[in-house]
Amino acid sequence: MSSHKVVYAMYDDDDVLLDAVKAVKDANYHIEEVFTPFPVHGLDKAMGLAPTRLAITSFLYGIVGLCVATVMMNFMMIKDWAQNIGGKPSFTYIENSPAFIPITFELTVFFAAHLMVLTFYMRSRIWPFKKAENPDVRTTDDMFLMELPVTDDVEALQALLKETGAVEINLTEKK
Repeated sequence: MSSHKVVYAMYDDDDVLLDAVKAVKDANYHIEEVFTPFPVHGLDKAMGLAPTRLAITSFLYGIVGLCVATVMMNFMMIKDWAQNIGGKPSFTYIENSPAFIPITFELTVFFAAHLMVLTFYMRSRIWPFKKAENPDVRTTDDMFLMELPVTDDVEALQALLKETGAVEINLTEKK
């Protein structure tokens, strides 16, 4: 497994981190990753990340749930075991569709929610028994970490990070 050198800059405030990310990006340095104990509003835009497409997948999963609900209820209530409940015969799905609205809604939400969780875990590469990739445990409590790959001029990078308010700067090997 190859390893390369990285610079870890620690910050103790989210606003300082956000300003630091903007300054580092303006200085044309590549930010590999930022670790935070909570979501920082505007950090994705400051890092230049593309907008997420998870909302599109959620809509598609909802459509799948709607289709499954429609096929399931049509088969169960109309084709397989049609029942005359309260004098309302089950001739077609369309005639009985008002009674199927709650189940349609519930299965649409069920499929969208559960498949979104699985998609998020797969997209984030989080699965059971995965070893944590967090380089410093303090980022789960109260510190913010910016990871940058080492360039030719490490001293200039460290000076820039110190200027931006980094409380700690470490140069390490990443595997």
